[in-house]
Amino acid sequence: MEKFNRTLRGYDPDEVNRFLDKVITQVEQMVKEMKQKDQTITELRGLENENRTLREKISQYEHMEETLNKAILMAQRTSDQIKMSARDERDAIIDDAKKNASRIVNEALLKAEKTEQEANLLRRNINVFKRRVKDIVEQQLDVVNELDKVDL
Repeated sequence: MEKFNRTLRGYDPDEVNRFLDKVITQVEQMVKEMKQKDQTITELRGLENENRTLREKISQYEHMEETLNKAILMAQRTSDQIKMSARDERDAIIDDAKKNASRIVNEALLKAEKTEQEANLLRRNINVFKRRVKDIVEQQLDVVNELDKVDL
């Protein structure tokens, strides 16, 4: 605390006025600092709110990322299952095609064998027919020759 010199009528007014000026300056300085601190606090609260909002957004984005990762994993599993199913179906189709091809080849071989047998039977029948016709023609020729021998 400051002490003032005494004069006839109390304290020295110049010293008191200087002291009051000093106090006023200090109070003004303190008020200015308080305003700055209030402004800083207000800015910090704004930053805190902004920070909270950003944290909430980050949390939302992390949740979205987790959901997307799960969706990607599920899509990958589904894709793998579809591929496996397609491979199984492909193998089944190939096996079925091989069986059908084998059956068709066997049927074709049987038909070819049957056709060959029928062709051989036709050749034999043709040969038999030729021999019979030849025999008939020879018999007829013999009859004609016999007619020539007979005198009329």
